[in-house]
Amino acid sequence: MGASRAEKEVYFTKLRALIEQYPSIFVVNIDNVSSQQCHSIRQSLRGKGVVLMGKNTMVRRALRGILSEFPQFEKLLPHVRGNVGFVFTSGDLKDVREIILANKVAAPARAGALATVDVYVPAGNTGMEPGKTSFFQALGIPTKIARGTIEIVNDVQVVSAGTKVGASEATLLNMLNISPFTYGMTVVQVYDNGAVFPSSILDIEEKTLLDQFVSGIKTIAAISLATGIPTIASVAHSLVNSYKNILAISVATDYEFEGSSKIKEYLANPEAFAVAAAPAASDAPAAAEAAPAEEEKKEDEEEEDDDMGFGLFD
Repeated sequence: MGASRAEKEVYFTKLRALIEQYPSIFVVNIDNVSSQQCHSIRQSLRGKGVVLMGKNTMVRRALRGILSEFPQFEKLLPHVRGNVGFVFTSGDLKDVREIILANKVAAPARAGALATVDVYVPAGNTGMEPGKTSFFQALGIPTKIARGTIEIVNDVQVVSAGTKVGASEATLLNMLNISPFTYGMTVVQVYDNGAVFPSSILDIEEKTLLDQFVSGIKTIAAISLATGIPTIASVAHSLVNSYKNILAISVATDYEFEGSSKIKEYLANPEAFAVAAAPAASDAPAAAEAAPAEEEKKEDEEEEDDDMGFGLFD
């Protein structure tokens, strides 16, 4: 039974209020997510975000109704398909995503369910009676009878990720009390201040972004300098190059200013700078030689004091 007109109006009003309040939205897939899990996620997000569910037809209708005022939300319409919901937030996107993805529960294998991971049956004693050997034989799992129970000889993969779980595999896994899958909300797309992008974008480190930004600035500066078109990125380089040109002109002519006087002085008398630098470089070795000399002098004075003015046979 569909929602009443009054319920739809309440939903449209709530969606509009959340859109106006929060700048970011996670479009999340809730396949195989229980109502208890949704409740736990709502509690975890308290103070950081709001979870809103609804039928896709009603969500699309609500979004189309506000496009005249918020045209940027048209980008969300293609992603409102399947079993999805919204998480509205104004917090850090990485932190909120971690909270959304953290709530997962183990689930048993069901026939016809799509496997999210490869599933293996581990080697070892199963504790099952020999009469159930046929289950293992049907799946090609090598077994032997040990102490009156079935023992699996080797680890065996029974389900591959991306394939549907068969009835025999589901029965065997449930008999072995193996719950191979975990279910929880997954992030389909992220909306942030008018931009829609996949969740993987949030995994990009800030250092990577900064490095790419700096590389782009360098490229713009190089193009600007090569074409002679000034930009903010090339202004600093242009000023430095101009200063170098002025220094070169000053050195080549009689024109002199404070910045070029030191260079001219060095070029006119390089020996003076070399002589000034030499004593500074030789001070350390001289000091090192002086220290042992002073120690030797002290030792000589101490020996003379010990003689007290008398010879060995006096």
